[in-house]
Parts: sequence; structure tokens; C-alpha cells
Amino acid sequence: MPNQPLEPAGTQELIMRPSFETDHELPSTGSPDGPGAAVTPQNGEYTISVRSLWKVFGKNPERALEARNLQKSRPKIQQELNLVVALKDVTFEATTGETFVVMGLSGSGKSTLVRCLIRLIEATSGDILVDGENIIDYDSNQLRDFRRSKIAMVFQNFGLLPHKNVLDNAAYGLEVRGVGKEQRYEVASEMLAKVGLSGWERSYQRELSGGMQQRVGLARALALDPEILLMDEPFSGLDPLIRRQMRGELASLQEEIQKTIIFITHDLDEAVTVGDRIAIM
Repeated sequence: MPNQPLEPAGTQELIMRPSFETDHELPSTGSPDGPGAAVTPQNGEYTISVRSLWKVFGKNPERALEARNLQKSRPKIQQELNLVVALKDVTFEATTGETFVVMGLSGSGKSTLVRCLIRLIEATSGDILVDGENIIDYDSNQLRDFRRSKIAMVFQNFGLLPHKNVLDNAAYGLEVRGVGKEQRYEVASEMLAKVGLSGWERSYQRELSGGMQQRVGLARALALDPEILLMDEPFSGLDPLIRRQMRGELASLQEEIQKTIIFITHDLDEAVTVGDRIAIM
């Protein structure tokens, strides 16, 4: 499968690591070492390293990982074991400051993957290393600190609190963290300005368009100053014109903030617009 059409600006790098149901591994174009080889980061750092990640739904999911079942297809495992394989041996690395896009059709496991990265869904097997620490091993206190300090998520359905105004929504993560009112409002106002919502601080969700609501969600995540930003199809609920505008704004904003972004999408145009590298599930 040629990847040249995915590189119109000369910056995209296509890597293909299927999550399930394949008879052979597709090659990574980012490494000269052959199929399946890891891509060497340009700056020498991996913020996230996911290794052999599995998520199997059903009773006794470990059965899907037994040697005799590893090579079976997803439908075969479901038929024989009554288990649903959402993620099968997923491996990738995201480097510091890059936008890493995970693209795939509905049902390919994209949203399951991004929720495993923040442990909203617990993986069946595998490792998720963030700055060299395996978050799979975190206890509840470590996980809470990780979510408060290192990672934030922008949801597809905005996730705003309708009884709070724009400023309070943008400051909510800082409020949970225990930051004082004056300081969190100052930071939230700054982030709202970055996403183009200055002057809307006292408005409520019902007064905002879909694009504006998603900007509030993005400002809320940025206010936490996370090392990693997870974005689960954040623009899919918007109309095409607003979606295109939001893509461009995110790309411009990323040039300034330089966060490590894991961006989930099913849209090829969106993937090549916002992504530095693309993984296909």
C-alpha cells in the first residue's frame, strides 16, 4: 500500500500497526530496520511507549492470550471463546511534542486504546510507559496524581458542565487539583484567549455553538498544562466547515504549545492535517 499520498507536506510519516486480524505485520516506513521495527525519535525521547497492549472483553479474557489462540482471528476468538478482542498486540511510540494520529474505522478499537492510555479502561495485558514509568503498575493514588498532572483528555461530546459558565468549565480541572480561585481563573482566562474565546467567559453551554463548546473543552485540558493531550475524535460532532477550521486552529496552536498529542480520528483528511505521524488500526 503506497504511502506517498499521505505525505503532501513532506512531514507526515505513515506507520501501520494493525490491532487485530491480520496474517502478517505491515511495515513501518519510519525505520530502515525492516517490518515492525520501532521508529527512532528525532529528539531522542519517547513520552509514551505502548508495548504489546491487549484489551479483551468477556469472562476470563486471559484465554485469548494463550499460545494456542494468539494466531486466531478476532471473529474466530469470539466464536470459540465468546470473547471480544478490542486491542490485539498494539505497539507504538509517541515522541515528545509530536501529534500522533491513530486512524481507523468504527469498531477498530481507537477509543478503547485512548481510554486504556489513561486507564479509564483497564488493559488485559501489555505495558504503557510514560516517561519510562509503567502506568499499568500504578496504584490508585499514583493514577490520580498522573491524571491530575501529566495527562488530559478532550472528549468527542465536549463534556462540559451545563450549570457552570465558560470560565468555570475551563477552570474546573484546576479546581479539582485544588488551585485557588484567583489563580485558576487567571490560567483559565489565558487558555480561553488561546482558543479564541475571550469575552465569552460568563456565557453558558446553551449559548455556545458546537465549535465553541469544543474550544472550551480544549481550554480546560490546556489549563492543566499536561505533558500529554488525548483527543478522542474531538471534531467529529461538528459540521464540515467548523471541523476544518478547528483542525487548522489545532495545528497552529500545537506549534506554540508543543504538547504530545494522541489524536483519534476516522477521517484521512483530518489525520494528514493535524498529524506528524499516523498509525492505522
